[in-house]
Amino acid sequence: MYEYFEGMLANLEPTQAVIDCGGVGYLLEISLNTYEALRRAEGDRVKLYAHHSVREDAHQLFGFHDLAEREMFRLLIGVNGVGNQTARVMLSSLTVDQLRNAIATSDAKLIQRTKGIGAKTAQRIVIELADKVGSVSVGAGGRSSGGNTRSRDEALVALTMLGYPKPAVEKLLLGTEWIASDGSPMTVEDIIKEGLRRL
Repeated sequence: MYEYFEGMLANLEPTQAVIDCGGVGYLLEISLNTYEALRRAEGDRVKLYAHHSVREDAHQLFGFHDLAEREMFRLLIGVNGVGNQTARVMLSSLTVDQLRNAIATSDAKLIQRTKGIGAKTAQRIVIELADKVGSVSVGAGGRSSGGNTRSRDEALVALTMLGYPKPAVEKLLLGTEWIASDGSPMTVEDIIKEGLRRL
């Protein structure tokens, strides 16, 4: 129904983006990888490829910074046991390239690290998508910087919205010194990715 949304980036959070298209604001659920791509574009004109999810109790729009990510999302939700939110968490934990390589090399353990993915589902993803991931083009990623306190606050919001219990997230975030290998404060993207690995 919707192919893409192009307009001004009115608001951006680690799990959501609002695009103003001719005076109408569309709220799109996004992955961390798309958030990284949009981080420096707030207030600028952007384009997100769309996936419209319709359920009995809700209509949701998902936005992707490139076609490769959307294609991977659609492949993932086509696997029994993988829903929209699980697919989004997978695309927040891993890049499209990492997912494609994991599937191509039958690395079910890497896929299983995603919240909500058990051993059987991980194996199912590998088996069902092994002959399909070759059609997914190379994805793109980005990095950004930010204050550590603000980054930690944004990571808290993102991780709780992705389904992790707030007390556990707060304990992890407050009990860890989020410093990169070069001694600089970790970015919100790196904090979230590390949080996804540890929770």
